[in-house]
Formats: sequence, structure tokens, C-alpha cells
Amino acid sequence: MTAALRTEARIDLAAITANTRRLRELAGAAGLMAVVKADGYGHGLLPSARACLAGGADWLGVAFLEEALALRAAGLDAPVLAWLFSPAEDLAPAVAAGVDLGVYDPAELGRVQAAAEHTGVTARVHLKVDTGLSRGGATASAWPELVEAAGKAQAAGAVDVVGVWSHFAHADGGPDHPVNLAQGRRFAEALEIAGRLEPTVRHLANSAATLTAPGTHYDLVRPGVSLYGLSPVPQLGGPADFGLRPAMTLASTVALTKRVGAGEGVSYGHTHTTDRETTLALVPLGYADGVPRAASGRGQVQLGGARHTIAGRVCMDQFVLDVGDAPVEAGAEVLLFGPGDHGEPTAQDWADVLDTIDYEVVTRIGARVPRTYGAIR
Repeated sequence: MTAALRTEARIDLAAITANTRRLRELAGAAGLMAVVKADGYGHGLLPSARACLAGGADWLGVAFLEEALALRAAGLDAPVLAWLFSPAEDLAPAVAAGVDLGVYDPAELGRVQAAAEHTGVTARVHLKVDTGLSRGGATASAWPELVEAAGKAQAAGAVDVVGVWSHFAHADGGPDHPVNLAQGRRFAEALEIAGRLEPTVRHLANSAATLTAPGTHYDLVRPGVSLYGLSPVPQLGGPADFGLRPAMTLASTVALTKRVGAGEGVSYGHTHTTDRETTLALVPLGYADGVPRAASGRGQVQLGGARHTIAGRVCMDQFVLDVGDAPVEAGAEVLLFGPGDHGEPTAQDWADVLDTIDYEVVTRIGARVPRTYGAIR
């Protein structure tokens, strides 16, 4: 542990850079948009963005306007796409900062056009077509109207239609999943309708498609979780199988140890009871920090070179380990997850236990867990 830190999320920026280089290779002739939304999937927005750019990323992608503006405020001038904002938000600062905006319908396009007219800056937009995810984007029936409106706005000089894009619903199912095939056909049809707009970039592939479906790469791929060394398709292979390395290690320390006798209840509700005289180790990390309460009695950590299951319920700020007669002392390091180099659990191990995905494991680590960073190489 770093001196004076009880808990830390260690971020290997060199791994993020290397992962980006690997994904850049897999992208082939396509460019690469590094998705750094959600505070760089919990790894830190600005450090992750810089590490991705060092690895050859051409673009940066975020969900929200404030994320894009934070990148600009930090002096990052690479193309940035932000794709999720509400009708109440002021788009003018983003347009003035040269942030590309995802546009889903004519009303949204109208707000972007108004921001462009207000700032005197031509707005850069990416029109999104809903090919089957049923989230953002224009449906097939509404797509021609959006394309027509965008054509008029482009002719007037208010917007530049930089991109046309969509998003897979079943990319983790492999390139031959019938939903993926149907979405690919719908995207091709949408591109044909939008062709007269002459978009510079057509983009569809997320992490899973970047790794497994080269036929969907078009002009630009948009990897997210794979940048951070996690596999979006664990059924097809782990990070190492794709040449990736996990970048986050979540570590804490033992705050207290105590010997207790058999029959003692542990933590709230006494869902764990000691079955012998044993040592209990208290770890100062809880669900307020992103350790799921659902890991109670299930999640494993590494302590003293051995794995131990959380004993009883995870509390807001702490959890307990029942380590038997292991010679554990206060101050000993506890590894919740990492690359697995030393036998510690991985984010995928936690995801498997919790019946979730590794994305959630890393992004839910809370703000009061300090991030410490290795150098970009």
C-alpha cells in the first residue's frame, strides 16, 4: 500500500496505453475512439484519456457534456464525441469547444443548430440510428426525417454531419449472433439513406465487436472496457487471450485483528457464525466504496497469499474476514481484485460471483477510494 492510504485503486496507465495499442492493431484501417466515460470506467477520466492518446487513440468518447468539457479544459484537443444530454442542457459551451454531439431526432438537432447560431460555430454532429438496441437513436421509420433535417441544417452551414453511428445490443454474443447480423443490415440500409450527407466516419463496433467482428469496424471503432484490460466476451476468452492486461488493482489493509471463540456471530444479522476459535480481520472498505452488499458471504479477497471469503454482511464502510489460524496482523495488505498475477481474484471473478459484468465491478468503485497511478510508458 502507498504510505498513509488505508485503501487504494492502483491504476496501471502503461497497461491502458498498451491495451490501446493492441486495440489499434485489431482495428485495422479504422480509427479508434477511446471511450473514457464514467470517469474512465472508474480509472480516472483525464489520466485514462492521456494514456489512451499515448497508445494511439484518434478520438475520445464520453456520455455527458461535462465529461467532454473537462477533457477540453485539461487541454486535450483530440476529437471528442458526447452522446447523451437532456433538453434542458445548454449545448453552446460544447459547440464552442468543438465537441462533437450525438443527435437522435430533429428536435435535438434543432437545439444543436440553435447553439451553433448562438455561438457562431458550426456544430459537429453524429446522427445515431437505432438498429435494434431501442435506446437512443432514430428508428428506421424516423431515420429519413432526421437525415433530411440534417441535410438542410448542413446546407445552411449550421452543422457538419461528421458521423453516422449505431450501437450493438448483442455484441458479446459473437459476430454471428442473429441480432448482430440484423443490426448490421439495418445499419447498412441507414448508411445508404444518409450517404448524400457524406459523413466522414461511420461507426458501430464497441469493445466486443472490435475484438471479434472486423467486418463491423467501418471507419472507426469505439472500445470501452477493453481499454482497461477487461474482456467484454468472457465466454470467448479472458483479457490475456486478446492481448490485454487489467489496469486496476483494488487494495486495502487490515485495520484490526481479534481472536474470538466458537459460536460468535459476525457482522449485521449474524449471517456468519464462527465454528471454532478463530481470528477475525477487519477491512475498512464497504458498500459506500463500491464493494457490493451482495458480496456478503460470497466475495473472495486475497490476504497473506491465500483467498478468504467475506464473512457475514458487507457494511457501509467495512467487512470482516474469518481467517482461522492464519498469522494475520493489522496493516497486512488485502487484495480485492487485480490482474491475477499473484493469485488474487480478478474483476471477472467478482463479476461471476455477483452474476454481473466486469464493467460494473470497476465502475462502481467510489470516489472516496483514492486512485494512484503508475507512469504512462
